[in-house]
Amino acid sequence: MKLFCTAIAPLLLPLNIALFAQSERPNILFIMSDDHASHAISAYGGRLAEVAPTPNLDRLAKEGMRFANAFVTNSICTPSRAVIWTGKYSHINGVYKFTGLDQSQPTLPKYMQAHGYQTGFVGKYHLHTNPVGFDHWSILPGQGKYHDTAFVEMGDENPSGVVRQGKATPNPGWHSTDIITEKALDWFQNIRDPDKPFFYMLHYKAPHDLWQHAHRYDDYLADVDIPEPATLFDHGSGRSPALDQSTQEIGGRSHHTQFTPEIKAMPYSDEKRRLVYQEYMKRYLRCVKGIDDNVGKVLDYLDTSGLAANTVVVYTADQGFFLGEHGLYDKRIIYEESLRIPLMVRWPGTVNFDIALNLDYPETLLDIARHPVPEDMQGRSLVPLLKSERAEDWRNAFYYRYYYSHFDTPSHYGIRTRNEKLIYYDTRDEWELYDLRSDPNEVVNLAANPEWSSKLAELKQELTRLQRAVGDDPTDIGDQPRTGNAILDQLERERLERRIRAADRN
Repeated sequence: MKLFCTAIAPLLLPLNIALFAQSERPNILFIMSDDHASHAISAYGGRLAEVAPTPNLDRLAKEGMRFANAFVTNSICTPSRAVIWTGKYSHINGVYKFTGLDQSQPTLPKYMQAHGYQTGFVGKYHLHTNPVGFDHWSILPGQGKYHDTAFVEMGDENPSGVVRQGKATPNPGWHSTDIITEKALDWFQNIRDPDKPFFYMLHYKAPHDLWQHAHRYDDYLADVDIPEPATLFDHGSGRSPALDQSTQEIGGRSHHTQFTPEIKAMPYSDEKRRLVYQEYMKRYLRCVKGIDDNVGKVLDYLDTSGLAANTVVVYTADQGFFLGEHGLYDKRIIYEESLRIPLMVRWPGTVNFDIALNLDYPETLLDIARHPVPEDMQGRSLVPLLKSERAEDWRNAFYYRYYYSHFDTPSHYGIRTRNEKLIYYDTRDEWELYDLRSDPNEVVNLAANPEWSSKLAELKQELTRLQRAVGDDPTDIGDQPRTGNAILDQLERERLERRIRAADRN
């Protein structure tokens, strides 16, 4: 592989918007990062926009459409990716938690490949079963490493069908964000067939924990005080009891964000949380800086090569992420920071405020590619919104479900409308209701407020309707994944047995 380390000149050619409409099958570049909160992108505004700007990602918003209300249906890595692959909820595609995708079912890459697109993938895949539907791929085994990053290359997969059992080739001295970009540029220049349209998925590991940035960013933000969220010290009377069960706390019961022995040894206090928050955010934002710089390199290559004129570029994340809100990090919980994702498309447009879902991604990309949208997919194409067409029957609410996996964060399901959110913690039998207009930080639970009783009843009815509409059974707790792979199924059974034994001991 020839690696491209030299800087590419800035934007030379304007985006040829007319070609998008004229082309039968435009190229599609789908860029996705892991755990990249939309409020860590300066185009979305917020408290971090001035201290940690993202000028290259902002280019996508400036040159295309930014979706202001994009969300996920299950805020956890592997299930979210399975939703994007299939256009179906977790209970339909069989990936509830961190289990593998059954590759025998129809998927976005398979459809694209059959439609005559040259398909490629590089980076964090995390669907655990060997990829299907790609002409070329180079993937991280599991989470992968930030430094000296190893890849399982196409042709080195294990006959077991399990990704992490394939042959992994290390790349000494490389940071994952940089090498993923270089592999993508190598594909564009040396592997891509210029006579075919391409569908290429470029997926970064960053800014997933444990936030190990490239060393050139060691001093980035070193002398900056990162602004704190209003709910960093969320001790209010309206605080959810479910949050008290979860251990995904900053400076609390989880050590993920406690980076030094000195801080770990400190007793819990607001001061400890403040110290941990600053270090956590700087590490996280240094990883984001690496993404922004590398996305800029990719965009520059598309511009200078002429590919930009007929390439739709999508940038998103597999889910949102807590950046100190409610005193939390990580995702899972249906609260806004975890639920909301960035979505920017280099396509004629400005800002859209309709509710978009990751469930809509395969329908949208197939529609862009002029491929019929399969009727069994559960989302909708965003192309009418990209064209700024009025969609009178567009969704006003959507259904969400998280199945218990880590951090003792309780399982729950709920709905988000344009103005309210209703949550039901099924293992705790607790309800939460928030008025997002007057309480965007979600700190005042209105479920027991008599003034909201009629609205609560209305939303419960809508929750039941949407749950039935998507075919979800509330008694299905996600303990029967469908991987299509006997080895992965056995590994999952063994993992569950270890968890049960551990719970019994406690």
